[in-house]
Amino acid sequence: MTDFPADDEGRRSSTALGRAIVADALRPVDPAAAAAAERETDWRRGYLRHFRALVEAGLSADGAAGYEIAEAGLLSLHARMRYVREDGEFTLAQALLAEPERPYESIEVIGSGRPDRELDLVPRLDAWVAAGVIEESCADAVREVAANPDWLDLGDLKFALLGAGAEMGPLTWLLNWGATVLAVDLPRPQLWERIAGVASASAGRLVAPTGKDGTPGTDLIAEFPQVASWLLGFDGQLVLGNYGYAPGNSYPKLAAAVDALAVHLRQQRPDTALAVLATPTDVYAVPREAVDDSRARFAARGLRAKLTSPLSGGQFLRPNYPLAAAPGINDSLVPQQGPNYALAKRIHRWRASLARRDGMASFAVAPPTRTRSVLGNRLLKAAYAGAHLFDVEVFDPATASRLMAVLMVHQIRKPRSADAAAWRDEAIAAAHGGLWRTAYFPRTALPLAAVRGFL
Repeated sequence: MTDFPADDEGRRSSTALGRAIVADALRPVDPAAAAAAERETDWRRGYLRHFRALVEAGLSADGAAGYEIAEAGLLSLHARMRYVREDGEFTLAQALLAEPERPYESIEVIGSGRPDRELDLVPRLDAWVAAGVIEESCADAVREVAANPDWLDLGDLKFALLGAGAEMGPLTWLLNWGATVLAVDLPRPQLWERIAGVASASAGRLVAPTGKDGTPGTDLIAEFPQVASWLLGFDGQLVLGNYGYAPGNSYPKLAAAVDALAVHLRQQRPDTALAVLATPTDVYAVPREAVDDSRARFAARGLRAKLTSPLSGGQFLRPNYPLAAAPGINDSLVPQQGPNYALAKRIHRWRASLARRDGMASFAVAPPTRTRSVLGNRLLKAAYAGAHLFDVEVFDPATASRLMAVLMVHQIRKPRSADAAAWRDEAIAAAHGGLWRTAYFPRTALPLAAVRGFL
């Protein structure tokens, strides 16, 4: 089982892990910021400024420091995390070297449908760009895939989807396009009934690992070494898609297990590509165009909005970018999602940066989306319901997952060399839902959006 390191008293703390990894990541480029992270006594609330510091520090050395931060953070993660078994504790890399006691069997579903490669997203692109919901580079990528429908013939690849049943994952679209999907998700019968139904009606082929009783599915946190062995049993180039989610402190454990698996696969199969969705509720360096658009919206705000900020003592409706700096820092972290969520998502981003630099990776910022995990949080559900008041569009899962699947195909079919500045790669093809271009600092608009949403 993947777990946090134990302290001298045997306690395993996600807080201690997160604080240590952030400090280790910052140390090579900003020792003062690293020391501040180490001294943070209220990580549950204070993590916000330290995750912002990770992005700000990454802008030094013309942006190349972003790669140093990613390397240091991931080295810290792998040095600290443990794989705990009855016979002892091991590093995640050591766990991957052992032969699995019981290799997985496989179950297969072959669809009976015909490939559907029509892209109905194209008519919506101009409106999304005009509204500031997606970046122009995102629209350009979708248009290019639409102009090259042969790119959607994915017979030369195998897509290993971790968290295959995720609402934001590309399972449905890949199968409808005729792809082979190696599906990994938890052993939940209702989940696999749904997945099998999608596969049966599609033009694709789905293969999944089975447990001792023949039930499909596995727990990646506990059995990522067995999953790695199973995936390596398939021929051809793999695209490893990271779409899993786990609540609370299980999410960093899952992120660590998946990262160890990804490193191992790329060591064994250097042509393995990674596919990662980035959350919009994080901190990003964004280009001048987004900053200028946001500042123009702020300057054009109405009288009620102009009065709200001073009357609230500056708590509400502060500008998204107080200064016309380029790049700007968009801080859309949501405190309700917590430091475990932020750490897991940052691990994904760090690996995508290094994978693009050293090989091939698909990475794009996904839009705010009405997924079950988001709507399960009462405040986030209300804030999403009122987000349109602040020029933020919240997507339905089907539209968001389709858009992100198309972007993945574009980045795999037309790979680009890594930029010298890590942040610029993250800004390409972003579909942030408007968070980068809204007039207001999101955390000062979120409470008002939530009030409207509750009403």
